[in-house]
Order: sequence, then structure tokens, then C-alpha cells
Amino acid sequence: SEICDTYFVDQLINRLINQSLNQSTNQSIEDQILILPYFYSQCTDGYTFDMERQECKDINECTTVADACKGGMRCINHFGGYFCLPQNAQIIVSNGDDEPTVAPLVEEQRPLAPAPALPVRRVIQSPFQSQGTMQCAAGFVVDELNYCRGKSKPTQLNLGVFIRIRTFSTSALPFCNFSFNLLVPPCLADVNECEGSNPCQHQCYNIMGSFICQCEQGYELASNQASCQDIDECAFSSYMCQWQCVNQPGGYVCACPEGYQLQGNRMCQDIDECETGNNCREDEMCWNYFGGFRCYPRNPCHEPYVKTGEGRCSCQSPTVCRGLPPSIVYKYMSISSERSVPADIFQIQATSVYPNMHNTFRVKSGNEGGEFFLRRSSNVSAMLVMTKPLTGPREHVVDLEMVTHNNALNYRSSSLLRLTIIVGPYAF
Repeated sequence: SEICDTYFVDQLINRLINQSLNQSTNQSIEDQILILPYFYSQCTDGYTFDMERQECKDINECTTVADACKGGMRCINHFGGYFCLPQNAQIIVSNGDDEPTVAPLVEEQRPLAPAPALPVRRVIQSPFQSQGTMQCAAGFVVDELNYCRGKSKPTQLNLGVFIRIRTFSTSALPFCNFSFNLLVPPCLADVNECEGSNPCQHQCYNIMGSFICQCEQGYELASNQASCQDIDECAFSSYMCQWQCVNQPGGYVCACPEGYQLQGNRMCQDIDECETGNNCREDEMCWNYFGGFRCYPRNPCHEPYVKTGEGRCSCQSPTVCRGLPPSIVYKYMSISSERSVPADIFQIQATSVYPNMHNTFRVKSGNEGGEFFLRRSSNVSAMLVMTKPLTGPREHVVDLEMVTHNNALNYRSSSLLRLTIIVGPYAF
């Protein structure tokens, strides 16, 4: 758009012409020529007046404005302002006729200043003359429309001053119309490339003399700086999701394996099938583990043992059970695969305590690979420690024995705890 200021010039010219009308008409034609000194000491936004050089000087906002551009954008000084452009942006320069050229980005560009504000002499034909001449300042020539135009061909990056003067015959009323512009005529207006045919695939933002493209979330600009291509967030890291990352256009989702449900955006939570529904029979109990469930008999006792409690089997005949533990207790537990070690996983404790009795603990079977260690905590308890990580899915049965004896009474007894460890298929 034009940046024009005509009021003070029109007032000055009209006042001088009115004064000339009051003068004697007997003066010579040459005496009717008005000499107009024209001074300019005010500058538009983005420029400051240089008193020493008497001209408008561009302000480099890239150095005067603190943190002018944010987000890693590059600051490019421009005439009366500045641009914030991406690091790889390009500026297209064209004078309207020639093919546009690409100007490389530099840290600082020194734009051309407006025309100097030194006194400029303009010669205006008196309204009493039917025809007259007009003089322009150095560097300007008069065209066929009475414009004082710069001798050099204007480009999009040149600045100048032009003054238009219209004269009339003696029968017309005295009138002078001045049009002041800081741009070389015609006033150059920015072209909004984002209107009409959008050059960007997603979002287009018009800037002075150019445009920039921006992609929606989950996309990035392609090498042509106009198209958008999907970002594969799953390729950034293997920790995007707890189990599996599934890339989608503009984003990604996390998926969980069978037996799990998504908790939040990336974590997987075990589904308790024993609560939500299972296929166990009436004579079976459901045991949930990480990633699934299993059905175990409600009565695990086998001859010669009989069920005497929940998960407890006892031998009622000492003769038949000679050499066998008098009781067996069945317990179940679940752990995740590849659990870090060492880890305390299960505690065994005596249910009956007698004076002067001494208890010892050991892993009787199921520890052929040395995966466990039974640490005695006190006279009545011990802790099962896992010393090697277990990989699932698998079922591991460990027999833990507690032997009670009294040397004074020559008494010895034992009880067995059969621990079934279900290892889940995943590390969560």
C-alpha cells in the first residue's frame, strides 16, 4: 500500500500560489515562476533521520531489538522493519520484469535508505502561463505524466521520492496536487501469495515480499519447503511406548499385547481376567498372572494326603506317610519376565511356635539351575531370593522345606510349601 503524506506540502504550495496571484500582472513571465524549497526531516516507522547526512536512515532492528526473533528463527533486516525467517528460507528478489533471483541469507543486510532529505528545488509553472516547464532534483527526470522519476529502473528493494505537479491555463483556478511517497512509483504493494492458489500443502503465512509454509503437528516440511511429510515418531526412540509404537499420519499410538490394556498414553496394565471373566470350571480356581490367567484345582491334594484347609494337604496315617512330609501347603505367585535380580520374592514362616524348638529352611527341589536362594531371617521365617532372571512365559515349581527339631527331646518334623511361580511373557 502507498505511504503518502500530502497535507503539509499542499498547504505550502497553495499558500505560495495564492501569494503569487496577489502580485501585479504586469510582471514578466519569468517573475511568475515560484521557487519552492522543499525540506523533509520526518521519517516513517523503521527509519531515523540522520541530521549529519540529512537523510532518512534505516533502523537495523536485528541489532537494536533484543531477541527480535524467537524459536530459532533468523532475523533479516528490511526496509523499515525486519523479517523472522527459518534458517533455510530464501528471499526471492524481482524487479517486476526480469526473472526472479534468489538472494542468499546473510547475518545482516544493509537496505537502501530513502532519498536524502537535503533541500530539493522544484520549479512550478505559474497559473498565468498556458504552458510551462518543470525541473527535478538531481537524479530525477520528468516523464510524460509530469512525474519526477528516478533515472535508474526501480526494483522491489529501491526507495525514492516522487512529486507530481499539475498546471492549468490562465482560465483555470490555481490548483496544485502533490503526492508524496516513500516508494518509487508505482507504489509497490506486497503480494499475498497465500491467497488464491495456496503454495503450501498445509498452512501458509504471508510475509513482506515472500511467504513461509508451516506443517500441522506430526508433519515436517519436505525439501521443497512447501510439501509436508509425516514424522515417524516411533523411529525417535524405542522408549516411546512400553510395548509397541504404531506410527500414524500426523502422530502415533501405543499398543499393548494380549492380556494388557493401555493405561494413559504409553503404559500397559495387566488385565485381571479372573475378575473380568474366565473359563475355569467350578472345581478350579482362577489365578491371574502378568499377561494372562491359569486354572488350578481347588483341591490339589493327592493320595495319601487329604485336604484340611485352603491349599493345605495333610497325611492322616503316619505309617503310610513314613518318609513323607506330614503336610504340604500350596501357594501361587506371578512375576514379570526378566525381573532384575537379586530380588526378594517370597517369605516362608512357621505357623506354630514351640519352646526350645529349632527351625531350619532349605530349597528341597526346583532349584536345579541355581535361580533361588533361601535366606534365613529368624528362627521362624526365611526369605526366598531370586538370584537369576527368569524368562517367560513359564511355570516354575519350587518346594521349600522347614525342618523343626529338638535335640533334647529327640524330636524332628518337617513341613513342605510348594510354591508355583508363573513368569509372564513380558517385562511389565
